[in-house]
Amino acid sequence: MRVLIQRVARASVMIEGHDTQMIQAGLVLLVGVEAEDGPEDVQWLTYKITQMRLFNDDEGKMNRSLLDVGGDLLVVSQFTLHASTRKGNRPSFIKAAHPDLAKPLYQQLVVSLEKATGKAIFTGVFGADMKVELINDGPVTIWIDSRQRE
Repeated sequence: MRVLIQRVARASVMIEGHDTQMIQAGLVLLVGVEAEDGPEDVQWLTYKITQMRLFNDDEGKMNRSLLDVGGDLLVVSQFTLHASTRKGNRPSFIKAAHPDLAKPLYQQLVVSLEKATGKAIFTGVFGADMKVELINDGPVTIWIDSRQRE
């Protein structure tokens, strides 16, 4: 699984032009599932996302985790994170998992994050047309990949 993490002052996702999910300070996670991903990727990502020190302490250093600050989470599925631009000008999404595999793993990640944080997780709708708005705080943007463990 690939996740693009953005630390935000606030964020929202509009789903199919009307339903909107909003968060205050926290993280936006754009999540792409690869065909070879499984439950172990969900577990690894949950730990990394909740423990990674992305928030400033009193001295302005990134020493606090999402759990430390009680931040919100907005999780949005995004298969385009697995785009390959190696050949030509049209991205290939051959590495992205089929929805039959991707959707359950995306949902498992949301549930796992909910358990780890003890908070409701805000989400988009898998496969829907969505508009994401955010104010990136810092800016802080981190790319992690569970297959590469980085």
